[in-house]
Amino acid sequence: MAIVIKFKHLGFSRAKYHEVIKQLENAGQGNPVGRFYHVCYGNDNEVDILDVWDNREDFNAFGETLIPILNAMDVQLGEPDIQEIFGVIIG
Repeated sequence: MAIVIKFKHLGFSRAKYHEVIKQLENAGQGNPVGRFYHVCYGNDNEVDILDVWDNREDFNAFGETLIPILNAMDVQLGEPDIQEIFGVIIG
């Protein structure tokens, strides 16, 4: 079942976001299996993330790489809001 995940972490600035993306790409996880869509939004000091994943298992596998990177950057992880997707309209 496809899921949408919204993240809100404390101490996650735009600069840290770009560094996380760089480190994920270096780890071979810039385009992880199972992720359909990724959006980052907010301001320079605080960004939020919205992802669409094929399933929770692929998201959890990605977290094995992502979470240590975020922890090393002193990002205070918030609890993700994870919901099943039941409808999609494109355009």
